[in-house]
Amino acid sequence: MKKVLFAVALFGFITAKAQDQNAAAADNDTIGPWTKKGNASLLFNQSTFDNWIAGGENNISGSVGINYDINYKKGPWTWDNKFIGAYGLVRTKNSSFTKKTDDKIEINSVLGKQATERWYYSAFLNFKTQFAKGYKYGTDENGAEIRDEYTNFMSPGYLLFGPGMLYKKDDNFKINLSPATSKITFVDKNFTLPDAAYFGVDEGKSMRYELGFNASAYYKVEVWENVSFENILNLYSNYLEDPQNVDLDYQLNIVMKINRYLTTNLSFQTIYDDNAYRGFQIRQVFGVAVNYGF
Repeated sequence: MKKVLFAVALFGFITAKAQDQNAAAADNDTIGPWTKKGNASLLFNQSTFDNWIAGGENNISGSVGINYDINYKKGPWTWDNKFIGAYGLVRTKNSSFTKKTDDKIEINSVLGKQATERWYYSAFLNFKTQFAKGYKYGTDENGAEIRDEYTNFMSPGYLLFGPGMLYKKDDNFKINLSPATSKITFVDKNFTLPDAAYFGVDEGKSMRYELGFNASAYYKVEVWENVSFENILNLYSNYLEDPQNVDLDYQLNIVMKINRYLTTNLSFQTIYDDNAYRGFQIRQVFGVAVNYGF
């Protein structure tokens, strides 16, 4: 419960800062090369059951998220930056632990110099990790719920960077192709397992290096009035090992605006990375949220 209240406080701080930035921007009549936009959201859910014959489990959950863009355009140069952060928790009556429903930090940055009308020579950087510890859950011999720490901040952490070519129609549609992308996976070496079973990092080491091809695409569209779909796709093939096994990370963020401050939000993400898990990882969060654009 304390962590949920912390998330609420964090959301309030973000929106207060955003209001300060908007007030400052209103005092500046000049249009510069920088454009900034984003939104912060707070989703809260609570269910209580008392003598409810159909069954149910008392629970309380909440999540806070931020999606922020800061872009630069002047002459032949363009520099696009996106920050995505999300953290959510759920507490149920019959569980011994508060569990995460969402947890991610992601930074995308692409620098480009114009080559033709819509093509740019580019250099990109992508960084991903999580805020807090992650656990694997099970039961002991007495049937009591137990957990073992499995992930943490920077375990894993992913850093990708490399040169390439950027196709940019506008801020809502762009594709970056990088044929010489370095990928570094960071982990806590105390978690590594034999046969590179912990995110592909060898036992006793804290880092794995890969060189390969990366393709990333961004497409945001308003499909109906007040309904926007944001698509973020990343593909990566490692030249040095099993290049046919393409890593995939796809995110879909749907925002359905009710009014200025209330929205219905749907976040869907699927990941395929055989160094982490030999199958598709899927995450989905849905609910009505307090949403503040800035």
